[in-house]
Amino acid sequence: MSIELIVLGIIILIVAFAALGILFKIAGLLLKILVHVILGWIALFLVNLLPFVHIPINILTILIAGFGGIWGVLLLIIAQILGFF
Repeated sequence: MSIELIVLGIIILIVAFAALGILFKIAGLLLKILVHVILGWIALFLVNLLPFVHIPINILTILIAGFGGIWGVLLLIIAQILGFF
């Protein structure tokens, strides 16, 4: 085996490990976003159990509640009270 082949193998391993690290970070971020969106849907469902609140559950409200968390749900409740829904 020549030195060039060994160096090439080491470079390929380094690039592969770097690519896997980036892939795991992206997958972790996507998983966090998915969990927040699901929790936002659950929060909207629980808020809609209150008799004086009716917020439609659609993609826009789920995204607002998912990315905004509790503050997003509160924003949707305020918007509903003000008559936007």
